Amino acid sequence: MITRRDWLTGAAAITGYSLLPMPLSATPADMQKAMRQAFGDSPISTGRVALTLPALAENGNSVRLSVAVDSPMTEKDHVEFIQLFAEANPLPDIARFELVALSGRAEIETRIRLAAEQRVVAVAGMNDGSLWSGSASIVVTIAACLEGLI
Repeated sequence: MITRRDWLTGAAAITGYSLLPMPLSATPADMQKAMRQAFGDSPISTGRVALTLPALAENGNSVRLSVAVDSPMTEKDHVEFIQLFAEANPLPDIARFELVALSGRAEIETRIRLAAEQRVVAVAGMNDGSLWSGSASIVVTIAACLEGLI
């Protein structure tokens, strides 16, 4: 039988554990793991993907980012998706954008939250199964993504 004292002790332990600091940023290894989960062992070639973001962001809560992929966007040769990864965010897999040949251009523009100085990687998946990537580095003076995992 569980006594009131045992129950309160257990509740206090669980509450105390939940207050312990958790890591709020990933590492480059975490980003590589997220990329392996997304693409398996498929080779990712460098090139064809131009990732543009500022070298310095004063506030990481809303960083403008654009990605353009060199592709004719025809039925025979087009980009199927663009996926974004950030090596220091609590969750390194940021976003995935699905495209079709009728999209016209293989370009996306968005705003993302970033936590600290890091490298951001964009991976484009082509309809022939090939994967291409581009990356850019950024310094963030006021980090975002500080709540997230607690």
